[in-house]
Formats: sequence, C-alpha cells, structure tokens
Amino acid sequence: MLPSPVADAWRLLDEAVDALAAAAGQGATAAELVETLRACETVGRRLDQIGVQAVADLDRQGTFVEHGYASPARALQDLLRLDRGGAAQRVAVAEAVCPRVGLDGAALPARLPATADVFAAGDTSLAHVAVIARLLASPPAGRLSPETWAGAETQLAEAAATYTPRELQQWGTALLDALDEDGPEPDDGPPPQINELRLTRFASKPGGRLVGRYDDAALFEAIAAVLDAKAAPLTADDGRTAAERQAEALAEVCGWVLEHGELPAVGGRRPTLTVQIRLEDLENRARAAMLEFAGQLSPTALRQLACDCGVVPMVLDGAGQPLDVGRLTRSIPDGLRRAVIARDGGCAHPGCDRPPSWCEIHHLLPWEHGGPTALGNLVMLCKAHHRQIHSTDWVVRLRDGIPEFIPPAWIDPEQIPRRRPRPSGLDRSSEGQRRIAQLV
Repeated sequence: MLPSPVADAWRLLDEAVDALAAAAGQGATAAELVETLRACETVGRRLDQIGVQAVADLDRQGTFVEHGYASPARALQDLLRLDRGGAAQRVAVAEAVCPRVGLDGAALPARLPATADVFAAGDTSLAHVAVIARLLASPPAGRLSPETWAGAETQLAEAAATYTPRELQQWGTALLDALDEDGPEPDDGPPPQINELRLTRFASKPGGRLVGRYDDAALFEAIAAVLDAKAAPLTADDGRTAAERQAEALAEVCGWVLEHGELPAVGGRRPTLTVQIRLEDLENRARAAMLEFAGQLSPTALRQLACDCGVVPMVLDGAGQPLDVGRLTRSIPDGLRRAVIARDGGCAHPGCDRPPSWCEIHHLLPWEHGGPTALGNLVMLCKAHHRQIHSTDWVVRLRDGIPEFIPPAWIDPEQIPRRRPRPSGLDRSSEGQRRIAQLV
C-alpha cells in the first residue's frame, strides 16, 4: 500500500487490533472477554459509519459510474466481495443517514436525520438503519403527513437503541399501522388476481423448487387437468405419493414439449438482430454500426453482440438494394456451445448463478483481433457480466482450462484472480477434457 493518511491509519488500526487480540488471548478472564465483545461491537459500528460515508462520497463523485457500474450495490459486490443483500443494505444506509448535496450544490441534511444521529453515536447497527429506511418507505408511511412522518422517524430512531432489528421491524410496523388511521383508499373493484410461478435453484445441491399461485381458475384448471391425466399411479404397486407423481408428471409434460412443441427462441437460439455496417467501418474492425430501430451502436456494444450471434451476409448494390442474402450461420456452432456449457455450467463469473439458458458466449481474444471461435477462446457469461467484461477493466482468461477473473486495481490492488467454486467431483482430468472436446 502506498504511503498516505489512510495507510498510516490502517497501520495503527492493525496494531490496535493485534493488541486487543493479545489481551483477549489465553488467560483472559470472563470479564475481559465480555469487555472484548463490547469493544469489537463498538469499533465495528464506528468502522461501519466510516464505510457508509465512503460509499456515499464515492457515489456522489461518480466513481462507480466511471468504472462502468450502473449501481453502487453492484460495485460493492465486486469491491468487497459482498452478497447482493449485504451490498444493497450498505447503499440503503448510505442514502438514509449521510448528508446530501442539492442540485445547486448546497449541503442538505440526511434523509433520516434522527436515525443519522443515533447511528453516528454508535447506538444502532447497519441492520437497524436498514429496517428504519424500509419501514419509512412502506405504503403506510407514505400516507402520513410530513410532520407525522418525521415524528415516526424520531420514534423509530429512539427505539432502535433498545430493540433488535427483528423486534424493531415488528414494533415499527405496529407504530405505522396505528399512525395510518384511515388506511388505504377503499377499492370497490374486485380483488386483483395474482398468477405467479417462482423457480428457485438450490444453492448447495442439484435441482430446485417451484412455488406457484393461480387466482385465475381457468389457468389453474388447465394445469390441474394435465397433471391429473399424467399423474395417475402407473400400477397398483406404485408407491409414489400424490405429490411425487404430480412433480414427475409436470417434468414429463415439459420434456415432451421441449422435444415436440414450438417454443420461443431462448438461450442457444437467439433472435436475429439486424445491424447495418458500412464497408469502411467493417474494414476498420467494426468500429461502428447501425441498428434497425435503435440507431447508432457503440463499438463496445457491437463487440459484445458479435461475441455470440447469428450472421446473415447480405450484398447491396450502389443504391442500397439487396443483391444477395445468405443463410443464417451461428458464430458459435451448437456443438461448441454444448462443450462450453459442459465446462462452465452457466455464467462462469464468481458469485453468479445464472443457468446456461440465460447466458452468452464471450470471445477471450476479441474476434475483431483475430480471436478464434474455439473452446480455448470461449467462456460463458450472463448478460450483466458479459457487459461488464466489455465495458470495464475486468479481465477474464482461462487457466488450466478453468475461467478465472482478474479484478481491476481499484477493486483489488493485488489483482488476485477469482474463480467460481467448482464441485469436487467435476472431472478436470485430461480424459474429462477429451470428453468435453468430443461434444464439439
């Protein structure tokens, strides 16, 4: 780390932490250990205050946007290796308790001033502030007058010093319900119908969970009729429960549709996107292009599209009239795509769980620089991480046949490569690689 006031403070903090660890080491009494816990929590909250202010300042300075991030939370996920929820919590707290700057440059108080005071005093944690911000953004809070809303914020801030985050959520919900005496406007219309189906992939094992709700009786009837026809016991000795038979029936019906039905194009069958490229731009390594509806396409966006697309060659005459239109040819053949799926199993970026059907294929060495369309030059990325690789300083490469990602120096000064955890049973032997190659 380069010499700086922050580096000096970091060194002193390390020394203080080492001293605290030594004091709480072997031989420490119970009272000393309890005092250690209090010290850790107090210092942790003070550090959280500094970190939250840093997030607010970086966002105000436009640092995250300059590095290609559409949201501060996404930047924090990469910078601090946080889960999405942890990153979003820090951003929400920064927006709630940090002073703001108006459009005219004037300094403005925090959006939640009472909460900012108790947070600065160390009486509340990040989780407490996140609960208060969430409560005051709820519909009941939105129906309060400005004066009542401000009073509720003060009460919530005072209660945060006494309650746990969960208790604060319960108490705050009751408080807002009591203050919102009239409740929502009466609605004489029929209740809205909710039809939803959620598919959640298991994080630690194969498979996933389907949870559905259908208020529309006709939609539910259609599904029930199909399952009733396919979920009957196969024999008198069929020991499966009704739930097991229905689950397997749904999978069987979906499998039949995949083989015989007409489905919209997704994943490996991408819609055709018409891009007009002038001859001089094509000779200049496709620096610019024109979309059919959206107009000018940036070089970065064009290169991202060109990584994984279908190509239809077209010859025009001097007046722009088509003389010859070729057949669609995929830039990534289906066999090669299957090989990349077999190796990467979805988006290869660490922390991403997008399945192959949501992903695209990226050329490590760009096609405009002569990069080959071969397994050793391809990696599977979801749309968000594909865009990140093309528009930021992140670098992806293959090392020992496994994709790894090198963060930019501002994320990690040491630029230590990151990899997605791999199942221990995944075959990485030469024989396993040979089998993948046979898929091409």
